[in-house]
Amino acid sequence: MTRAVRHRNFRLFLAGQGLSLIGTWVQSVAQSWLVYRLSESPVMLGLVAFAGQVPYLFLAPIAGVVVDRVNRRKLILLMQVFEMAQAALLATLTLTGTVQVWHVFYLALALGLAGVFEMTARQTFLVEMVGKEDLMNAIALNSSIYNSGRILGPAVAGVLVAAIGEGWCFAVNAASFLAVIVCLLLMRLPASSPREEEVSPLEHFREGWNYVRGHPPSRALLLLLGLTSVMSYPFLVLMPVFADTVLHGGPQALGLLMSATGVGAILGSLYMAMRTGLRGLSRTITAATVTYSVALALFALSRNLHLSMLLLLPVGFGMMVAIAATNTALQSIVPDALRGRMLGFYGMMFVGMTPIGSLLGGWFGGLIGAPWTVIGGAVICIAGALIFNHKRLVVRAALLQVMEQQAQGFPVPVPVTRSTEDGQ
Repeated sequence: MTRAVRHRNFRLFLAGQGLSLIGTWVQSVAQSWLVYRLSESPVMLGLVAFAGQVPYLFLAPIAGVVVDRVNRRKLILLMQVFEMAQAALLATLTLTGTVQVWHVFYLALALGLAGVFEMTARQTFLVEMVGKEDLMNAIALNSSIYNSGRILGPAVAGVLVAAIGEGWCFAVNAASFLAVIVCLLLMRLPASSPREEEVSPLEHFREGWNYVRGHPPSRALLLLLGLTSVMSYPFLVLMPVFADTVLHGGPQALGLLMSATGVGAILGSLYMAMRTGLRGLSRTITAATVTYSVALALFALSRNLHLSMLLLLPVGFGMMVAIAATNTALQSIVPDALRGRMLGFYGMMFVGMTPIGSLLGGWFGGLIGAPWTVIGGAVICIAGALIFNHKRLVVRAALLQVMEQQAQGFPVPVPVTRSTEDGQ
């Protein structure tokens, strides 16, 4: 279950990420509560979430091109420093009592601009640290660390917000970036020769786009991911509404709900870490999506805090299994030369489509209420999973080809796409 930990660089990566991600989730919860306190508007919650996520929609494919052309560790370091400065500025504005909603909006946008490059580089960097053999285990362990932060961060945020306010939560996050920066600097990586690019960035982008467009397994995986990002993830944006007006709690209730989701997600990550192969991965994606969608609809119907927390366990579990399985499938079937660009499109569909859902969720939340908004999204996700289930044979075939190539000790060939069929 911990095969990837045998790699020193990956151990450093996990240590830095583990500390930094607690701060990230502290800021995420505190920011949501700050916006809701200042505006008392579900629509404004959706707008701020939109600002933080919309860069992924437009820039993730471009980030993939950049990541395939530059030193990934240096890019991650640069983005970490930028994100630390963003958290420090938000802390200063809040602690001095001058913060306004529009400040949070634009700072969330700035964080999203940095995050789109950092996330793409970080996901691509995993294979450099552990190799393809331990990639699925590394993805699962990375997800478990992420969700450990999701468990601890909201709990810490709930205490800090209630005791001393949101500003100190942002200060905690700014300080936490030092951990990941130090760990990245301590890594020992083999010297890499400068990359001599023979084609323009635009041609690189077109190459990645043609691959995704002409490769049915990748297309099916990305379309389901995009649909669920739009329809299911707005429940996180509306969580302050559930905590306050539906369940009649406060910041502590918000922290408990977010932590319950994180507990389920870390269990899902551990389940994926225990998997030893690609067999059955496409079926797992379908089952996980249906599971968390049903649980999400039941959560929306609950009016009891403890029952809501219990229902969020399968929500977090199913979401994390579906995400990790999709990530693993895509990284397993993509050629190495296209990895950054593929993960750019992955980021666009995973995070970039979420702002559309955030806007829709905020608007419908104000129109028909948060519970019915979440139920409607869950029903659509179930329908999408059933459609994917009819298409998953192409995904299964691609994964079986990878398994056969790995068993024979041969490199996985570049799959045929429309561009190669057309002779372009």
